[in-house]
Amino acid sequence: MADNDKSGDPHNVGDVLDRLQKLGEHAGGERVRLGDMLEAMGHRAYGPFLIVLPMIEISPVGGIPGLPTALAAVLALLAVQLVLGREHLWLPGFLADRGMTGRKLLMVVDKGRPIAKRLDQWFHNRLPALTKGPMVKVAGVAVILLCLTVPPLELLPFASTAPMAAIMAFGIALLVRDGVLMIVACALSVGAVALGAGLFASKQG
Repeated sequence: MADNDKSGDPHNVGDVLDRLQKLGEHAGGERVRLGDMLEAMGHRAYGPFLIVLPMIEISPVGGIPGLPTALAAVLALLAVQLVLGREHLWLPGFLADRGMTGRKLLMVVDKGRPIAKRLDQWFHNRLPALTKGPMVKVAGVAVILLCLTVPPLELLPFASTAPMAAIMAFGIALLVRDGVLMIVACALSVGAVALGAGLFASKQG
């Protein structure tokens, strides 16, 4: 069903939202699958997918119980592929068939537009060498660790936003080749992982 743009990979967050908007408008009340989103972004689009899924979680749609953990599971799977150096993203059928209605996707896009405009102004091609080679695997490992913090943090209102924001920062850094943002994302990851570990330890105690 994907009404995807064949003009190449997205270059910034605004491009990512434009493609989601096309999918949402085409679907209307019908469901937009994760597989449709993947096809629209391009199968090598690690950066866009590391932006889209956290954006869904941070939006009002992310308030659905269990959704942050489900999104974290998908993100962890993508991050494993990033660490392994896979050139093309892959989702198993049962995940590719999951999704949301076009109307809900448009809600995510509308909420994300003001943020995307600022992000595209602030972040651009700085220290691009830090977004290649070993740093890509570092980002993948960090995303996996961040995803592990989401289930315990989901027990607290809005707490899972912290790791998701850090994951989104990695996605933007990879998308626009911003090494400065990659460093910031690593710092955010340390704080978010520490928060998740502390909460888990307190629950065990």
